[in-house]
Amino acid sequence: MDDEEAIARSRDGDLSAYEVLVARYSALAHRTAFLLGAGDEAEDVVQEAFVKAFRHLSGFRQDAPFRPWLLRIVANETHNLTRSRGRRTSLVLRLGATADTRAPDDPEGAAVATDRRSRLLAAVRGLPERERQAVVCRYFLQLSEAETAQVLDWPVGTVKSSTHRGLARLREEVGDELA
Repeated sequence: MDDEEAIARSRDGDLSAYEVLVARYSALAHRTAFLLGAGDEAEDVVQEAFVKAFRHLSGFRQDAPFRPWLLRIVANETHNLTRSRGRRTSLVLRLGATADTRAPDDPEGAAVATDRRSRLLAAVRGLPERERQAVVCRYFLQLSEAETAQVLDWPVGTVKSSTHRGLARLREEVGDELA
């Protein structure tokens, strides 16, 4: 069942069709909430986002893609969470999906890779919030500029400039050594 059919059936009250959407997008929504600052509360954010999405399916434009619409809700819920708790949750990125091409019996290479990853993540955490959000969406979540604009509810030009500034800061911070 594709998204269009699942949405249409969900609008008609078919909960099993909505379960298809939840199953399809849960991991991405969870990763988005986590990367945007929800931290340990990402599961709560995702659950609330799916509830809100279900309640507002009637207002969803049928010709629009579901993924950016849902991720925008996740981003808004994450923003509400971080704003309400009055502090920024530390950003811990799970890069387990990144394949390490070194041999498993190369402890030195593994240590160097872990150190590089830690330093890069620390630099990303140190970015101003808007730049961090743009960089996370574009490069960690691999969203297009248009999808990032939808998720963050920003103009595309703001996504471009925030991403550019964020990458420039990262280059200054980590230099070419992590490139």
